[in-house]
Amino acid sequence: MSGDAALAKFAALDLTAIALLLDFDGTLVDIAPTPDAVHVPDELCRSLARLLARTGGALALVSGRPISALDRLFSPLKLPIVGGHGAETRVRDEVVDTVAPLPAPLRQELARAAAFDPGILVEDKRYSVALHYRNAPAQAERLRRHIDAALVSFANETIDVLPGKALYEVKRPGATKGEAVRQLMTHAPFKGRKPVFVGDDVTDASVFAILPALDGIGFSVDVEFDNSAGIFQSPAVVRRALQTLAGA
Repeated sequence: MSGDAALAKFAALDLTAIALLLDFDGTLVDIAPTPDAVHVPDELCRSLARLLARTGGALALVSGRPISALDRLFSPLKLPIVGGHGAETRVRDEVVDTVAPLPAPLRQELARAAAFDPGILVEDKRYSVALHYRNAPAQAERLRRHIDAALVSFANETIDVLPGKALYEVKRPGATKGEAVRQLMTHAPFKGRKPVFVGDDVTDASVFAILPALDGIGFSVDVEFDNSAGIFQSPAVVRRALQTLAGA
């Protein structure tokens, strides 16, 4: 289901019965050349603030970005957030970490990739390191070899490499968006509601995978996932759907 049919199904959601869970990059906003270059429209903030109120607080961002970075982008609006692909969660005021930071020497070694090409961006989140190559696509294979070589010296550490849209993220395996959402749904005001998730990337697959067990539904952006109830063509369409839902 896509286009107008997906919009109609989304607009019919009962805000008193759902928990609205939203990925950020590629879902609410377009992917930018660098993480700092994204633009959060004022209308999006107004829609989310209204939806936060109308769902009784059962709205959360579910992102690979750290909570602190999302707070800066949405300031002064403060939302419940699953950050760092599930490495940290804030339901109300307290941020709870679910995994240990990566060793500092490993993060430093990974960061040496910035010397390969000025287009490579290193994003150190403590519990993960993202190596962005959107502005240096020819360096993708070299980056993966660099990551593999860096991990050889840390064979005693449990670490995953998560591919994304023009990036590799080195992270702890215990943190996934899906598991974080599962835990989030055990806390008020999310508990007892139907989770409705919107995501766009392979990093969101773990959420789509758990939705049936939670009696939830998911909508994707520009791609189709298993358990997806509808497809939005772009983040602009998602923002329009949220605006409609907020005013319904």
